[in-house]
Formats: sequence, C-alpha cells, structure tokens
Amino acid sequence: MGRCTIQLVTGPAGSGKSTYSHILQEHVQTLGPRNRRRIHVVNLDPAAEHFRYDVAFDIRELISVDDVMEELQLGPNGSLVYCMEYLLENMDWLQDHLDSYDDDEYLIIDCPGQIELYTHIPVMNKIIDQMRMWGYGESMVSVFVVDATFVTDPAKFISGSLLALSAMIAMQLPHVNVLSKCDLVEEASMDRVLEMESAIQLWDMLGDHSSDSSSLQPYNHLVPATNNSTTTAATNNDNKAQISAQQRARKWSRLTESICSLLDDYSMVGFVPLNINDEDSITHVLATVDHATQYGEDLEVRGADYDDDVGEES
Repeated sequence: MGRCTIQLVTGPAGSGKSTYSHILQEHVQTLGPRNRRRIHVVNLDPAAEHFRYDVAFDIRELISVDDVMEELQLGPNGSLVYCMEYLLENMDWLQDHLDSYDDDEYLIIDCPGQIELYTHIPVMNKIIDQMRMWGYGESMVSVFVVDATFVTDPAKFISGSLLALSAMIAMQLPHVNVLSKCDLVEEASMDRVLEMESAIQLWDMLGDHSSDSSSLQPYNHLVPATNNSTTTAATNNDNKAQISAQQRARKWSRLTESICSLLDDYSMVGFVPLNINDEDSITHVLATVDHATQYGEDLEVRGADYDDDVGEES
C-alpha cells in the first residue's frame, strides 16, 4: 500500500485553519473527474469543539482537553500540551488510521493552534519525525495559516513572517504560508504589502519611525529657570522619563530592523493569499501546495473517472 499525501495545517489560534480545511474539502468536490481527488480532513486538535468539514477521524476519540482539565486539574494550555504528548506516546493510534488510506487519497490534518507546539516545544517535531519513519516523509507538506488582517499593521505582519519562518525551520517540511481571511481586508492594502520587495522596505514605508534616534533631542532647555528646587527636580524627572522612553523606542526600532534583515537574508518567507469567496484564489492555493509535494505526478488516471469525463463531454 502506498502513502497518501498529507497537509499539516498549522498556525496561530483563530487564524482560520479549520475554515481553510473546510474550503479545500468543499472545493475539491466541485472539480471535474480528472482533477477530483478523494480528500479527507482529520482533526488533530484535542481542544476543538465545532468544525464544518466532514471529519475522517478525530484525536478526541483518543484524548481531549476537556477530559484532561477535569481529571488532572490543568489549565487549557497545559492540558493541550499533555494531550499532544499523550498522542506521542500512543502513535500506533495515528499510524493505524493513516495506513488505512491509499496513495491516491489526500489528507488534510487540522492541527492545534497553540503556536508553542511548533516553535518552542518539540512535540510536533517528534510526531512529524515518527511519520517520516512510517514512510510519509516525501508526501507531507506544512501549510502555515496567518490572518490577513495582520497585513494592515506592518509590525504584526513582520511578526507573523518571523513566526512563519520559525515554524518552517522547526518542522523541516516543504512549507507554504497562506494568508487567510483576505475577503475581510481591503485588496489594495493587502496588495501593497505583498508587492514589497523586502521586509526592510515594508518597515521603511509603513513603519512608525517617529521614535528613531534622529528625533531624540536634549531636554535641558525645557527646565525652567527657577529657584524652586522641588519644581526643578520634578521637571528633570519628567524629562528623564521621556528620554528613557525614546531610548527604549529606538532600541525597539533597531530590533525590528534586525528582524527584517533576517527575513530578507533568508528570502524564504512568502505568502499566498486566500479569498474563500474566489474560486480562482482557492485553486491557486491548492496548486501551490500540490507543487510543494509534487502531488499527482505519479498517480495513474482511474478508468472510471475517465469514462465519467467522456460521458460528460458527449
């Protein structure tokens, strides 16, 4: 039995991972027989409550955050980490499910939204390594979903880009970054950011540099000429506080510029916009992900599908 193609859909909580999974599942069902694929969506988030897609199998059959919180008296974050570590100790459950699919089938795995699982805690990395040992290494792709509303804030967009780069390096898989919720963002504003040639250029054009070192001016002239020592001391303290705040802002600006330089040096972070109301946008995202895994190159055309297509054309 061959190995099915797997999308691991990751990203921050609330970024639209479940909606992305549902839209792709729904979209594939509308394709013609030659392009249609058997697609299944898996829930790997033990904290999930509701989703619109048809669930192939669900980690909550094995363990759930609610049960852990009730039995072990842990908080939501600690319970989620416990659940994923429990999965790591019971990987035969996941292997049995994955091995039930053929190489011409397609799985989308909706992963948890706690970003620490991908950037700080090695649990997801260990799960992926185990899946590689089962033979899925060449058929897996990581899809990192980021909320497109971040585009309107340069600092958040740069932060999201750095987060995407961190996840890509940690997971060590073919990687595609998707900007979700593009239907909620002004298209011109989003295009302006996506067309930037570098993160430094984005920061220079849209960032707030009002606190740069060039704006720092001595405050001695603000101290009034008076013999009142109390007033003078209070004014000096106020001036020192303003200077300290501007110095911190200057350091923050330099840190941001360093992060932008890191993103530019790697030149590995790009985003594919997804508008769930635009069929062409959905098709483009799916084609980009397919290209990352070279999906379909080794698949044979099934006779039944071909006969259906011929029947439709005649």
